Amino acid sequence: MAFLSRIWLNPLRTGAQKLIGNPQVTHAAVLGGLSRQPVTERVLWRLEEDGPHRACLLVLTASSPSWEHIIERAGWPSSLDEQATVRSYKPLLDRVQKGREFAFRLRANPTVTTKNLLAPTPAQRRHLEGSPRPRGIRVPHRTAAQQLDWFLTKAGTWGFEIPATTAGHPDVLLTARRRMAFRKPSGPVTIETATFEGRLRIADVDAAVSSLLGGVGPARAYGCGLITLAPTGG
Repeated sequence: MAFLSRIWLNPLRTGAQKLIGNPQVTHAAVLGGLSRQPVTERVLWRLEEDGPHRACLLVLTASSPSWEHIIERAGWPSSLDEQATVRSYKPLLDRVQKGREFAFRLRANPTVTTKNLLAPTPAQRRHLEGSPRPRGIRVPHRTAAQQLDWFLTKAGTWGFEIPATTAGHPDVLLTARRRMAFRKPSGPVTIETATFEGRLRIADVDAAVSSLLGGVGPARAYGCGLITLAPTGG
């Protein structure tokens, strides 16, 4: 089983502001919604901000979650309105068939692994010099062109094709770019994120399902990698 949750957040509350401002805090709160501790399953999430008055967390889990702790500290706990929805992911997965098209959204952390750094930090230099065959250093793609090219190159390995628009261009837009900076107990972290939206076609069912359930790209613990699909209406 898999479950997709939507949890509404009140940005005027301090608890919500902490979640919105620090992916490390959000990651811990999301894991706290699962009763099977310590958490060993893959958990994906994405923060979506609708404006200054409301935001939401989308969370994909393998086990059935409970979100009362997030509602209590970051939502509208006294409201009679529904604060969180939890739905089985099976109906969506059942529709993942070869050739079927969906609208999609993905917030990702586009990166490349390289050994050729122009100005490596002391830690990066130690990594590269400490092994005769180092794997290289993961560095972010910083330009919009690099990030879009990364997505188009990776989509096929995830089990998807990106159809062309009537103008002949891939039907995908880079709708947002953001640098997230926060602190972990081990030190500061910076992640370059890119949000992609458009249309995709299922090319490989097994690979597509694996990508949907397991996420794609780096920084999945910090709000990246969750692909959400919706009917195209076609």
